[in-house]
Amino acid sequence: MSIAAPDVGEAELRRIRSVLQSGQLSGGDEVDAFGDEFATYCTVAYGVPTSNGTTALHAALEALGVGDGDTVVTTPFSFVATANAIRHVGATPVFADVDPQTYNLDPASVETTAEAVDGVDAILAVHLYGCPAPMAELRAIADRHDAVLIEDAAQAHGATYRGDPVGSLGDAACFSFYPTKNMTTGEGGMVVTDDGAVADRLWQFIDHGRDGDGNHTTVGHNFRMTDVCAAIGRVQLEKLDEYVAARRDHAAAFDDAVEDTDLVAPVEPDDCRHSYHQYTVRCADRDALRAHLDDYGVPSTVYYPTPIHEEPAYDDVDASLPEAERAAEEVLSLPVHPGLSSRDVRAITLALTELRQ
Repeated sequence: MSIAAPDVGEAELRRIRSVLQSGQLSGGDEVDAFGDEFATYCTVAYGVPTSNGTTALHAALEALGVGDGDTVVTTPFSFVATANAIRHVGATPVFADVDPQTYNLDPASVETTAEAVDGVDAILAVHLYGCPAPMAELRAIADRHDAVLIEDAAQAHGATYRGDPVGSLGDAACFSFYPTKNMTTGEGGMVVTDDGAVADRLWQFIDHGRDGDGNHTTVGHNFRMTDVCAAIGRVQLEKLDEYVAARRDHAAAFDDAVEDTDLVAPVEPDDCRHSYHQYTVRCADRDALRAHLDDYGVPSTVYYPTPIHEEPAYDDVDASLPEAERAAEEVLSLPVHPGLSSRDVRAITLALTELRQ
């Protein structure tokens, strides 16, 4: 049993072989097709594949005009790439606290934070662990401050909010296809948007600032996805709903097992469909819980042991964010991926039920 297990099989291998045999390993039709198909899945008009989730965030901020001197409110409880991308474009990340149940941005804290810095240029919301952030409230705040709203959906492929897929809820949304994600391309990312002008700027930025006539009119990066990665992604996208259904089935079994224990199970808000990139419980004595799970052969890991504002690279940030700090001390993620066998699921549920008082 492992904490994550990418599912890459014969269908992906056949598609990879086809790309290799074509000789068009980069800049071919697979990338365009994957972008179009993923955008359709998210019910938006445009999808721009990138080299990874971090470059997707960077490119999205650039394409939305976020840059030097701007302020972006985001969460301190995420992978550090969320905040790093903000700094890469010359903007300043300002951290709001999180909801203690969902671990996503707390709208009240976002509003207070935005007022404290005398306005905000963007809000970067993370759908942490696969649970959609409260996008209606965040959109209202963004509109009041004339700010753009960006989704970091790196962990939320297949999740929905009020019936709409993540990726369709902000001015742009960013996904990661790292091997541990709900679907993978090996390495890769994607930005989706309904704004054609934003999509054009994205394509230009990720290709060294090259416009449609081949002229380098801006300074960009090489953030392009390869056709090999896109070919894998197209097959994985066909399986995504099946993958998410398996994750949700496993999570439901674990929810039942957690009842009558001291653990706090993940929350799925009434207006959300959680995609369970992670099944994350919280426990006052995390070390004891990890030792107990180890005894049953159940791996576990902590996402994330250090809030971003407490990382050494952010030691210039002076912030007190008690909910994020407490979550970092108490959360623990268990395996929930589709590769779990029925025997694995039984082992995990047994380990959890043995915690009942």
